[in-house]
Amino acid sequence: MEDTLTLNWQEKVAEYAAISEEMGKLHPEILALAYQENWFKLFVPEVYGGANKKLPEILRLEEQLAEADGSLGWTVTLCAGAGCFAGFLNPQLAAEIFADREVCFAGSGAVGGEAVKTETGYRVSGQWNYASGALHATMFTANCTLKTENGDDILDENGEPVIKSFILKKAEVNILPGWSYFGLIATGSHAFEVKNLDVPENRTFTINKDILVADSGFDYPFLQLAETTLTVNSLGMTNHFIKLVEKSFHSRSSMRRFSDPQIQFFTTELNRCKKEVQTLREQFYTAFDESWAELTDNGQINDARLSKVSAISRKLAHACWRNAGILFPYCGLEAAKKGSEINRVWRDIHTASQHGLLTFEI
Repeated sequence: MEDTLTLNWQEKVAEYAAISEEMGKLHPEILALAYQENWFKLFVPEVYGGANKKLPEILRLEEQLAEADGSLGWTVTLCAGAGCFAGFLNPQLAAEIFADREVCFAGSGAVGGEAVKTETGYRVSGQWNYASGALHATMFTANCTLKTENGDDILDENGEPVIKSFILKKAEVNILPGWSYFGLIATGSHAFEVKNLDVPENRTFTINKDILVADSGFDYPFLQLAETTLTVNSLGMTNHFIKLVEKSFHSRSSMRRFSDPQIQFFTTELNRCKKEVQTLREQFYTAFDESWAELTDNGQINDARLSKVSAISRKLAHACWRNAGILFPYCGLEAAKKGSEINRVWRDIHTASQHGLLTFEI
């Protein structure tokens, strides 16, 4: 497959990645590139101005974006992923929202709010953490538990609390600065809140129910969609890190700091790490592509194949984190220097590893 990112694009990302980190958000030049390439609309149906890319191409693009810059890859992945909810929205509302060239969704998968039914919609209050891209988002998604006016949970037919998702406009939310973590800094993954906000009925939706507008493959299962897109981010960052490790070590070995046996030991270790990541990458894309083919051919994916996609996603992600740790001691003090490229990539990898969805390999 021809590279989705041209060299010029990669150079632009490299030029602004460190500046983005200093700013705590993606640099305007990088955002302009994202709008130009329609990256925030990767999962938006074509009828609403989506990028008209299928999931196999999107995964490989997200890997490339994360390799170029972890914060860019992560932000595009999370914001574009939230855009896939377009298929569940009121068509008239969706057409209005996505008419904006710079539309970008941020949000949280957690249930952080409560919503009380009103005559025209719902009254929403709550706080949601870790909304990647919050500082440039135009829309926010928020999950809420439905409540009666007396504060009691509204229950479904199984006796479980009813959860609904809401679309909130940028002007309606209050950003709570709090993304103070040591990596993925330019994602600006801050919290947001609303208090007693009246939201009209047409800005509510329920995930995986009543798909109103969809492109082919839109119904790929949400769990595996999340697992695979997060995994390719760790993969892209690790690809970047391994290249920087090799460059760093050889620049120091050329100064005769290491003996020939030491250089040979490092080379063997580096090649072993490269091979493990590459082998698992191939297995990952094979498992995913097979599941995609089954969906497109049969309209559904059997449980065994989905379990295989989940398993290889976790195995690859853990291999990425593990091999980054193995290679880190060979990088020299530059890798521990705040502000260096290799340090930024290492921090991004380990911050991404804390996403709860892939915590356990089993």
